[in-house]
Parts: sequence; structure tokens; C-alpha cells
Amino acid sequence: MLRYAKQPDVTEVIVGTESGLIHRLDKENPDKKFYAVSKRAVCPNMKLITLPKILWSLEELDPRITVPEDIRVRAKQALDKMLALV
Repeated sequence: MLRYAKQPDVTEVIVGTESGLIHRLDKENPDKKFYAVSKRAVCPNMKLITLPKILWSLEELDPRITVPEDIRVRAKQALDKMLALV
């Protein structure tokens, strides 16, 4: 979504994901308009994430999350594609 918003022919975007993304979109694209699908599109759990909590989680590997192998493989493919674009 961030990459799409940067395209020169894009002037307005309806944002259908977590509304916190609009702040970043506005900051990176001050000449464009962004509209939230809903003011209620707020993820309370995302608001609890902090850098110290991320560091702790990575150091302790807690909470440990496991998924079936077929899902892990597909998820890794999606992440690899996203990271290749960066």
C-alpha cells in the first residue's frame, strides 16, 4: 500500500486496513489524500506493541508460535516476495 501510494498518478486512496497506517501515508505523501474506510478500523493489540516488547520477544523467543508446515512454507514465500521488493 505504501508503494502504491507513492506512484505519481495516485492522488487519493481509500485505506481499508488499520487506520494507523494513514499517519505514515500522510507523512510520506503530503500532497495526496487518504480516507479511512472506517474510524473503527483500529487494532487495539497493535497499539500495545513497543520496541522493548519486540526486543524481549526476539531474545526470549516468547511467545512461541507454531503453525503447520504447509502454512509455514506459504507464509515464508509471501514474506520472501515482500522482502525482495524492499
